[in-house]
Amino acid sequence: MAKKFIDIMDTSMRDGFQSVFGGRVIFDDFAPVIQAARHVGITHMEFGGGARFQAPFFYLNEDPFVIMDKFRELAGPDANLQTLSRGVNTVALDTSPKEVVEMHAKMFKKHGTTTIRNFDALNDVQNLVYSGQMIHKHGLKHEVVVTLMDLPPGSKGAHDAAFYEKVLRQILEADIPYDSVCFKDASGTSSPQKIYDTIKMAKKLLPEGTHVRLHSHETAGVSIACYTAALEAGVDGLDCAVAPVSGGTSQPDLIIMMHAIKGKNFDFGFDIEKVRIYEDEFKHALKDYFFPPEATQVSPAIVFSPMPGGALTANTQMMRDFNILDKFPQVIREMEEVVVKGGFGTSVTPVSQFYFQQAFNNVQAGKWKQIADGYGKMVLGYFGKTPVAPDPEVVKIASEQLKLKPTTENPIDIAERDEKKSAKYWKKVLEDEGIPTTEENIFIAVSGQTKGIVFLKGNAKCEVRKVSDKKPAAKVSTKDMKVESTKLMRVSLNNKAVDVKVETMED
Repeated sequence: MAKKFIDIMDTSMRDGFQSVFGGRVIFDDFAPVIQAARHVGITHMEFGGGARFQAPFFYLNEDPFVIMDKFRELAGPDANLQTLSRGVNTVALDTSPKEVVEMHAKMFKKHGTTTIRNFDALNDVQNLVYSGQMIHKHGLKHEVVVTLMDLPPGSKGAHDAAFYEKVLRQILEADIPYDSVCFKDASGTSSPQKIYDTIKMAKKLLPEGTHVRLHSHETAGVSIACYTAALEAGVDGLDCAVAPVSGGTSQPDLIIMMHAIKGKNFDFGFDIEKVRIYEDEFKHALKDYFFPPEATQVSPAIVFSPMPGGALTANTQMMRDFNILDKFPQVIREMEEVVVKGGFGTSVTPVSQFYFQQAFNNVQAGKWKQIADGYGKMVLGYFGKTPVAPDPEVVKIASEQLKLKPTTENPIDIAERDEKKSAKYWKKVLEDEGIPTTEENIFIAVSGQTKGIVFLKGNAKCEVRKVSDKKPAAKVSTKDMKVESTKLMRVSLNNKAVDVKVETMED
């Protein structure tokens, strides 16, 4: 009996980079690895989107569209190159209007994308309808997503197999065009039994032949067990990374996963010795990069407070830079209550950052004394409907502090009225700055805002953490530290009060 072929997507050069380095990896440093992947026979790779769209021009002084073009050239014309999109948020910093949602699909198709994986952190299907339609309209494969996590112990009301079945039925009823279905666990907290039940349910509910995938992280230490459970339940594809950007906060390592299926009726189609050489090439390419210790570790705390791998390292690096990393365990502990009272949105971009920002505020300013803007808007309904109703008292506090009323309006309709989110607005900004108004430049501007303009004007800097040029962190006192907003932290830096912009990104 022939073994079942399982399609592996190599996430190393997108989610791997994001989960370990916050996306800060220079293209020329990893370009040789793309050809090494081809030698192994890897033809399905994640190569952009998510926070790896902003990271190049935020931190590397690189154009993400140019990177995508170069990646396609090296990967070859037949490779399935995949990106990540956040529904009506696409790859922007906030909910986008319809013209920008369509521009995203159009530009990514133009620059080498084959497949777009499309998710909504709240599992609010209305946020997947228009974005899915635009992906399909522009000739891309649409991988529609149900987002997963486990709830803190003792909690219930969402994130079990029955809840995921409800979401999947809503996707089917909405008649969203799709080519495959992915169950995405950015925090890696789902239990193996729940994964088995969920994949089994999906294979039964979806039309025969539908390609079903699982994505997870090793952050909580159960991803290999979850992947093997998914295989037994009938999954068709898995996401893996290779060393040195595998395991820990990233995806399960490909070699370890190949070892885990020995003796089983599954085949990934790779020669393990060739994969070993590929991993050696990768290690050589990144030998000068600083690896945060927490990026290579499994954390039991994540079972209680589902912090995604990509967000964990981004946040710890920010805290390390300002010598407040000792606060991280307190923030993670506080996050449990923030998740429970927030309505159980999946801890993945942007909700995971809302959770972290609110937990940080609760540690620094006192419980619910300072509502983070994103968290407050989420519980008030401005990003869609949360899986369960948020805590009424928290909703009341958020409404009072943010001076906003709760809403049930479709988020994309809210974005349509915001002039500063429109392509027209950012085109005018480009014209005023004397920057060419190509569609690529407009999209970089609308998705990156001020930092997009800085890059397009040629004023961006390369900020990569390498061992050879590592500098000591700034000395920061957290005494009397106050969180002024969701984006600014006031700290004492060299005996001077400074507002520090927090720009942690993930996925």
